[in-house]
Amino acid sequence: MLTDDFGRRFYYLRLSITDVCNFRCEYCLPDGYQCDTDRQFLSLPEIKRTVNAFSLMGTEKVRITGGEPSLRKDLPEIIECVSQTPKIKTVALTTNGFKLTSQYQQWLDAGLTALNISMDSLIPEQFNLITGSNKLGEILKGIDLCLADGRAKVKVNAVLLKQYHKKQLDYFFDWVKETPVSVRFIELMETGDNKAYFEKQHVSGTTIQNQLFERGWVPVIRDKSAGPAIEYCHPEYQGSIGLIMPYSKDFCSSCNRLRISSLGKLHLCLFAEHGLSLREYLQQDDPQELVQAVSTLIHDKKATHFLHDRLTGATSHLSMLGG
Repeated sequence: MLTDDFGRRFYYLRLSITDVCNFRCEYCLPDGYQCDTDRQFLSLPEIKRTVNAFSLMGTEKVRITGGEPSLRKDLPEIIECVSQTPKIKTVALTTNGFKLTSQYQQWLDAGLTALNISMDSLIPEQFNLITGSNKLGEILKGIDLCLADGRAKVKVNAVLLKQYHKKQLDYFFDWVKETPVSVRFIELMETGDNKAYFEKQHVSGTTIQNQLFERGWVPVIRDKSAGPAIEYCHPEYQGSIGLIMPYSKDFCSSCNRLRISSLGKLHLCLFAEHGLSLREYLQQDDPQELVQAVSTLIHDKKATHFLHDRLTGATSHLSMLGG
């Protein structure tokens, strides 16, 4: 089991397979994707070796991220590769939903068990302003199809933005009253490219937390391989609400996840100063050298991110690592 110097155990791997994205979200890629890497993304054999090695170190959950992972034509093969790895119990995917209606069945057939859709508003005009896309209706249709299928847990991620959140909160509350999805509100995080935007738009998740308590919502016990969200449920609602508050006290104390970039670098934290290249260990099927390398590097993980000090490390935008 991978354990760092602070006693944290790591059951959860976030695996980016591309940094390319076709949306222009205000808080991430407002000018669209800029091709500033060599784009030699991890191959399917390299992904298989990565996941196999991490499974030997106690990983039980793998989340496939981007950029937008559905832009890779071999995404179904990647999902299948991960799902067939022994000891991996949860295969999750985070997507902007652009290809959801046309591809969700392929993903589920390949073994996907959890699906997260990034959807920052239920108001079409707001959604378009935030993402640069007018696909909200299509994405909602895809979510309904996935719910009807029933093979994967469905969650929705919405970034909290001061300009929009008050108007849209009631829309989300009304939606989860009748829809069995988990909506997780994520505090906007500062990155290297969005400092001015962060100052203008950041709002604390405690504003929603207080509303939840006032409305009778109660916290749900977290699974050991769960993500960072604090989940809340209510007996009168089909769905649930989650909060991801990276600026809250002791947020990092329960960290259980590591990240591999689409270029094969280990990131001990989303906001680490740099990634640690593992690619040389991914050229052979024997996992022992990779296991040894990660087991050594884990001791460099810090006790906390340094977002409170406005230090964002090497993360210039979230598309680099998929959040």
